[in-house]
Amino acid sequence: MLLELADVHTFYGRAHILHGLSLRVARGEVVALLGRNGAGKSTTLRTTCGLVRAARGSVRFAGRDITSLPSHSIARLGLGYVPEDRRVFAELTVEENLVVGRQPARPDAPYWDHARLVALFPKLDELRGRLAGNLSGGEQQMLTIARTLMGNPSCLLLDEPSEGLAPVVVDEMAETVVRLKGEGLAVLLSEQNLRFATRVADRACVIEKGHLRYEGTIADLEADERVRREYLAV
Repeated sequence: MLLELADVHTFYGRAHILHGLSLRVARGEVVALLGRNGAGKSTTLRTTCGLVRAARGSVRFAGRDITSLPSHSIARLGLGYVPEDRRVFAELTVEENLVVGRQPARPDAPYWDHARLVALFPKLDELRGRLAGNLSGGEQQMLTIARTLMGNPSCLLLDEPSEGLAPVVVDEMAETVVRLKGEGLAVLLSEQNLRFATRVADRACVIEKGHLRYEGTIADLEADERVRREYLAV
């Protein structure tokens, strides 16, 4: 396993958000973290990449305990994070945003340069001189993923990648995730869009109020109406 959370408890102040959460992601695997708003999906990703510290339990990445490491050290190990709110550098151009994300090549991860990113996101080449703050939501999402890939991660954390995007852009995003999986990346994505998750993921972890309620293949989740009704239906 490339990424493993074991019995993780996370708090915001006195609020207990994650309650003994455990999950695993293997190399070349896409795992969808599913649940309603407020279930703890974003907190799981933020805890994994060190933006929020786990109070108990452990997070291991590539065989190393990263539970107590700061987020910048975790990123340098090859764990990439794409936040829900995208967070582009609005006053920098698309090309400058990509340069900011550059890290050295890693022996255990795909290497990304401008040419490979343009092959993945052709539109970025047309936009390279435009200020990131002037891009549409879908374009900013592409840029944020591309900037993260410039760090040559072996595992990618995607927080709600389909949220707020037009249906055609959601389709493009699904194709992108599948292509990244084909490159050998491990992907842990949080999602509310079950249709999107079923298109890209191998396995699903369903959480509710910070508790893991279900873990299994996407096919098994699609066949389990009770789980979908109880934990995913709006």
